[in-house]
Order: sequence, then structure tokens, then C-alpha cells
Amino acid sequence: MYALQRLLYGFPEPAPHKRSKPVEVLCLGLPRTGTESLSVGLRSLGLQTYHGWDLVFEPDGSKLQLCNELLRRKYNGARDGDVQITSAEFDILIGDSQAVVDSLCLFFAPELLAAYPDAKVVLNLRPDMNAWYRSIDKTIVQGVDQSWIMWGMQWFSSEFHWLYSLYLRYGYPCVFHGVTTTDSIQQNAKWVYRDHCNMVRGMVPKDNLLEWSVEDGWEPLCKFLDKPVPDEPFPHTNTPGSYAERADELVKGRIIQCLRNLTLTAVALGGITTAVVMWWQGRIPEATGLSDLLGRFTKIT
Repeated sequence: MYALQRLLYGFPEPAPHKRSKPVEVLCLGLPRTGTESLSVGLRSLGLQTYHGWDLVFEPDGSKLQLCNELLRRKYNGARDGDVQITSAEFDILIGDSQAVVDSLCLFFAPELLAAYPDAKVVLNLRPDMNAWYRSIDKTIVQGVDQSWIMWGMQWFSSEFHWLYSLYLRYGYPCVFHGVTTTDSIQQNAKWVYRDHCNMVRGMVPKDNLLEWSVEDGWEPLCKFLDKPVPDEPFPHTNTPGSYAERADELVKGRIIQCLRNLTLTAVALGGITTAVVMWWQGRIPEATGLSDLLGRFTKIT
């Protein structure tokens, strides 16, 4: 199946990246725990920050394809479970970013800790577990996974195919231990949240770990990162409403490409079908092969 994906939707391998700045902060909380606000805050502190949305809005699909391959290596790799992803591989995705937030931290928290052992770790939390669950169910399950538009677009855009595969076909079901995104999140999200947080607490020394929520604001974050406290209030962004707006922006940006590819596919299939029917009915009796058949159809049209 994956070989067929590569054949139909594959991109060239992305170029290696030589890092010029160290990774200083890994924010290993799950999505919908203030990741957008945290990323805006980190940028305000002067840290180049890689957020999950950066992966979503990549201009070409080569990095999305690479992320799919890394995810497959983790969840469908060595039989002994000994999965290693190097900093050089992560650097292709995140470039010179000094902080990483959201999607990669969801998929690869242990691997990121191994790749960047000197980074400080923020475990961004949502104090109200039920509020977190309602948010992830509304935005990911109801807003994206249950959308027929999203499902249909994946077949007519290479970029969107890898995006859909990364998150909805493979990523979320693997992380939340289920078969589909909807079932895995609705059945397992809360215990996965608890296990993920406990895993981070167990892997990171206490003096290198900050447990933080958006309500805590600037002071504990700046103290932990040795940064001066900004004058402006801590940003509060990416509510469920703004999440839907950004998802709509993504869809609108790619839907024209999908419609164009759908039209080309329909025209090609229609042309082939018409030519085959005409040949079958004896209206092109002298056609002796598919190339001759298509050539004659081209002249007709």
C-alpha cells in the first residue's frame, strides 16, 4: 500500500539541513493545550518556533511525506521496537527552529528528547481534562475527521494526501491506540493524555522540566527559560472558532488544486471510456491497440 502511495503521490526526498542554532525548548504537551498561544509567546521571547501548523502549511509535500515515513518507522518499524530518529532527520523538518510545539511533540516526544538532549522541556497542560477532551473532539473529530470534503480532497492533491495520511489515517489512530481517528480519540483520549504526561515526567529530570498552562502566563515560563518578562499580556489565541477558521483557510488554499486535478481526471477517464465504447460498437473498427485507439480519440476531440 505504501509503495502505491509513493508511486501515485510521491515527492523527491527533501534536502538535508545544516543547523545553525541549537534547539532550546521542547514543548511536549498534546494539541489543544494552548500550543498556539505558547508558540506565539515563544516567538515573542525571540525563539524561532516550529508549530504543528507549520507542517500543515508546508508549500510542498516532501516534508509531509518524510514525516509520514518517520511515523511509519516508529509504529510499523523494527520488530524489537528499537526506533531511532536522528536530529539530522528532525532538522530537515524544523530547520533552524529553537523551539518545537504541537504535532511533532505529539508523534515523537521520546525521539525528540533523545535527539535534542540539551533542550529544556515544557509540559504544556490543560488543567480541565474534560475541557481538553471537548476541544479535541470538536476540532479534530467533528471538524476534520468526519468531513467528507477532507476525505475526498486527499485523492486529488499530493500535498493533501500526505497531510490526510499523516494525521487522520495514521498519526492520530497510532497515538490514541485505535483503528480510526474518531474511535481512537473518543474512546482513548483521556487515558492517553494521562499516560503521555506521565511518560514525559518520567523521562525528564525535574530541574529540566516545567509543567505549565496558559493561565500561568509569562512569569514561570520566562523564569524557566531565563528570558525577561515582556510588557504585553500573554497571548491567548487559537480558540475552537479560530481553529476552524484556519482549517477553512487550509481547505480553500488547496481546494482549487483538487478541483483542477478532479476535472483533469474526469476528462481523461471520460475520454478513455468514450473511445473504448466507440471501439466496442465498431465505430473505430480499424483501431488495433490502445495507443491507436487513444490517438484516434484525440483526433475526434
